[in-house]
Amino acid sequence: MRFWGKILGFIFGFMLSKTIIGALIGTWLGHLFDKGRGFDFDGIAAGKEDDVSRQAAFFYTTFSVMGNVAKAKGQVTSHEIAFASAYMNKLGLTNELKQQAQDAFREGKSLNFPLKERLRKFKRLMGNRHDLLLMFLEIQIQVAFSDGQLDKHERAVLHTIAKYLGYSARELDNLLEMIIAGAAFHQQGGQSYGHSSSAPASATQLESAYKVLGVSKEAPMKDIKKAYKKLMSQHHPDKLIAKGLPPEMMESAKQKTQDIQAAYDLINKHNK
Repeated sequence: MRFWGKILGFIFGFMLSKTIIGALIGTWLGHLFDKGRGFDFDGIAAGKEDDVSRQAAFFYTTFSVMGNVAKAKGQVTSHEIAFASAYMNKLGLTNELKQQAQDAFREGKSLNFPLKERLRKFKRLMGNRHDLLLMFLEIQIQVAFSDGQLDKHERAVLHTIAKYLGYSARELDNLLEMIIAGAAFHQQGGQSYGHSSSAPASATQLESAYKVLGVSKEAPMKDIKKAYKKLMSQHHPDKLIAKGLPPEMMESAKQKTQDIQAAYDLINKHNK
């Protein structure tokens, strides 16, 4: 009987996440390793809907759909590959989990990848955990925008993903604007202006900050504060973990909350 995969999976999962849920995911992935087979998404999606199953499905679906988005233009570019690799490295995945992510990405690139069916099952498994669905969609937008632009094929795939997750075309367009603004906010040094810099923000930086929060420049501070609190609640790492976000992906949620906080601080400082 093979068992070393389970033991090592438990150890690595706990070391990585410092939570028993992370350890259980590691144990489960180790079980697959012991059995010498890959991730069975259909088996998970049709099985018991517990936190471990949800986290495992979120992890695998994120990278498989990521591969499909990267292939949208017909060929995976160096930008998409670099983004996927950097994302895996940022999550600090163990070798086993990184292999699972790479296998999922490779499957998503395949010609016959059942995108709509996977999204339908994923949506059912996530249930009413809208914050998780939102983060999932945001990650896919970042992949599509990794080369700094979106072509019609990438937009089409994103609209399909949004539709099967329950988002309208208008909601996707608003989210696209916020994600793109967030990337610009980083490039403009938004976080340093939001926290420690005493230099005045430029008009471009302020414009990006408003878009990060999804509000207009004319909005009163009470509405801006309301939007800020809503976004912080939606992306709070501990809250997302409790709803089923894999512990290994907490870093993405942390980065998002830092962007939101910096944008709000910048706007608040400007309006004083």
